[in-house]
Amino acid sequence: MSSNAEQTFYADAVLFDMDGTLTDSIAAVEAAWGKVATDIGQDPAYVIAATHGKRAVDNLAQFKPHIKEHEMDREVQAFEESILYFADAYNKHGPGSLQNSPVNSGATTPALSPSSSTPASRNSSRASSFVGTLAQLAPFRRPSFLHRVSSLLTMSPAIREADSAALENPISEESEEVSEDWRATLQKKHQLEAWQLEAAAVDRSVRILPGVKRVMDSIPKGRYAVATSGARTYAYGCMTRVGITPPEVTITADDKRLKAGKPAPDPFLLAAKELGFDAKRCVVFEDSPSGIRAGVASGATVIAVCTSHERAKIENCGAHYIVDNMEQIEITPEGEGENLRLKFTIKPKPAAAQAQEQEQEQVEKPVALPQAQTKQQSSHPLAAPPITATQPIMAQ
Repeated sequence: MSSNAEQTFYADAVLFDMDGTLTDSIAAVEAAWGKVATDIGQDPAYVIAATHGKRAVDNLAQFKPHIKEHEMDREVQAFEESILYFADAYNKHGPGSLQNSPVNSGATTPALSPSSSTPASRNSSRASSFVGTLAQLAPFRRPSFLHRVSSLLTMSPAIREADSAALENPISEESEEVSEDWRATLQKKHQLEAWQLEAAAVDRSVRILPGVKRVMDSIPKGRYAVATSGARTYAYGCMTRVGITPPEVTITADDKRLKAGKPAPDPFLLAAKELGFDAKRCVVFEDSPSGIRAGVASGATVIAVCTSHERAKIENCGAHYIVDNMEQIEITPEGEGENLRLKFTIKPKPAAAQAQEQEQEQVEKPVALPQAQTKQQSSHPLAAPPITATQPIMAQ
């Protein structure tokens, strides 16, 4: 439930999740987990849904239980390098690279040769490809990604327009030949497996999400941190790719001080401690159900953003506020030194957007008997009446 009124409250510091909150690398992450699923003979849709918002080390332990403890760090790094490869391959090795320079392996992209940075134990598992299984992911991803996949896989390298334009214009035989040329060139220069060729065919670049740069620029240094389920390789790789300088306090999944990852509150508690503030006086920005629950469990005020999940998927996770994205957020420092506080202003959606959402809800609303609903108030000391009612969280 959204509020039509502007909401304000104060806090001392901000704790950001990374992917899905600051950056959008969901296409590359899902492709990487889809590849893992294919390698182990599991349904990609199931694996992708089960792994979102959780640490790679926990996910790999679940889906690849044969990995020994002393091998796990190398496996996590290799997996996260595969995410960055999926993110960079189109523009560095595929059709996107043809406007710039010949195929080459840039310093920020994992090398094309499977043996260059990957433990030998993983090489044999990379024979299978993730090609042809993307349609299975429709219930778990934003529609725009499947749209890009279906169009870009057959797109000429000369066509760099919007996805819709690509679908409206049939691709000529000559364009198809050019598209095959980049594959042939890449295959001649490198010994590639099917998954690497598929990675280079689709643009899965990391992107910064709406409102993020403005919001981060408005917060004084030392008053914000990042606490992510990604390990250092992936986390720093994503942020630097979109122009975000990782803050001094950046808690990654491979931090040995952590006893548990999200949905446990440990990452946010450690981030708040390192900043020098009580987590109860902090605000957490999150996008995933597990991350939202972690923020709530830490005692922080939680603002959930609907950037990777539909509102219905996260509205019962306990967030004090739910917004579409950070375009609805303003943070204003007030005071100086130890007396500095951060004023948070949550703006309602524009009237046109609200009207459109209401129309869509009416269209999709199932026929059902009306049920009485009880509005709940958040008891959090920082929060004004919540935009979305919270559900009580039972002590574990």
